[in-house]
Amino acid sequence: MRGLFVTATDTAAGKTVLTAALLGAMTAAGERVQAHKPVVTGLDDPDGDWPADHELLASITGQSAEDVAPLRYGPAVSPHLAAELAGEQIQAEQVIERVRLRAASGTVIVEGVGGLLVPLGSDFTVCDLAVELKLPILIAARPGLGTINHTLLTLRVARAAGLDVRAVVLTPWPLEPTRMQRSNSETIARLGGVEVVGLTSVASPERAEFASAGAGLPWRRWLSDS
Repeated sequence: MRGLFVTATDTAAGKTVLTAALLGAMTAAGERVQAHKPVVTGLDDPDGDWPADHELLASITGQSAEDVAPLRYGPAVSPHLAAELAGEQIQAEQVIERVRLRAASGTVIVEGVGGLLVPLGSDFTVCDLAVELKLPILIAARPGLGTINHTLLTLRVARAAGLDVRAVVLTPWPLEPTRMQRSNSETIARLGGVEVVGLTSVASPERAEFASAGAGLPWRRWLSDS
């Protein structure tokens, strides 16, 4: 299986923007790539300026939104609770098989849900899914206050599970980072023993915007040997 698994330190830490930037850069370079987000929740929330995560990713790859995220729920809660409220249960085997089907036709970028320890089912976490897929990991993290602890904890969980963390991506990374932001990046790299890169802010949900931002990421190297 060739691809990358995008996780994060928490919800709303930049996973979807990072995933979209990777997809935009890859498609612009002619890479045959598909997006997959196993579960989307929070669809009952009022529409914002940007489309829902799975719709955004689909707009970049040309997939249908339903193909990107086969499991979709209204409440803004964790996946296991969202499924329970819908009278369903997320089955680990089905989630894994869906990703493998996407990967059969080329590169796949899998976006997780929340952080690594978010439960998808009663005894199945995002981390368990990542372990089963054996894809290299990227961790999306905020550049500001609190990110050192959150990121190092995520790194510890990932490595304890045997996951191959390729990099931490701080987003949105400003054109003129503050002293604190630069220190956060340097400290995570040093204490975490990990590559840390910044992803610039994306102004609008257009494919060209994501392709431009993602072009600065070393995604070819991250994909190598995966």
